[in-house]
Amino acid sequence: MLRPILFHLGPFGVPTHDFFVGLGVTAALSWFLWQLRGRDPIDERIWGVIAGALAGGALLSRLGTWAQHLAPSANAGLAEQWLYGSRSILSGLVGAYAGALIAKRVTKLKVSTGDLFAAPVALAMAIGRIGCLLTELPGTPTGGSWGVTLSAAEAAAIPRAVAGVPLHPSFAYEIVFQLAAFVVLLRSRERFAQPGALFAGYLLAYAVFRFLVEFVRGNEVVALGLTRPQWFLLACSPLAVWAAVRRVRRGGFALAPRALQDGVSA
Repeated sequence: MLRPILFHLGPFGVPTHDFFVGLGVTAALSWFLWQLRGRDPIDERIWGVIAGALAGGALLSRLGTWAQHLAPSANAGLAEQWLYGSRSILSGLVGAYAGALIAKRVTKLKVSTGDLFAAPVALAMAIGRIGCLLTELPGTPTGGSWGVTLSAAEAAAIPRAVAGVPLHPSFAYEIVFQLAAFVVLLRSRERFAQPGALFAGYLLAYAVFRFLVEFVRGNEVVALGLTRPQWFLLACSPLAVWAAVRRVRRGGFALAPRALQDGVSA
């Protein structure tokens, strides 16, 4: 089941996880550019926003997992973390969001761009998680026969893995979620009256899904039965709730007149 090296180019092995992450980013950029077709003229400052999002995501996805312990001295150095540390999609999303905001501030781009990123992000996540499915701990025991079963050799290479027991394919769950989100996002592009609602709704939906799927993902439980990603989401939840309430009060999730007409006719 697990395949850390996808294929070889001569003597060099291509890591499965890195390959699918790169493929996901490429697909996301391609879709983003496809969305811009027919927009004339294209504000050149959008390329700075893309660069800021990519840089912020790459930076924080690696450094976002640095604080594994409450005592700073127990954590790896920042250089060591950057070179050898694990990556986190949650901190990567935060980094990409922050990078895009900083780029917009620097370039003085005032228009909302979040909705343009929503579908490409979901597509990138769906493809990138294939690499996770083929290289990481699938999840916790399912109690049934339909899960992913690791061999003794595969389990020995992964912390907390159990051999010979069906495990939840938690990354497959996320692939399905992201593909479904991608389709919904495409079908909902013109349904909201205000820009930014599509991206905000996607982020909220993914946060809820990720919190729930963590119960079967197999990550280390650190306190009160919750994993680090769950605590990260809980720490961010007050800000997310405040932003959602603020958007609702401003009518940010109101349907566009055309969407209302489509709903009546349907």
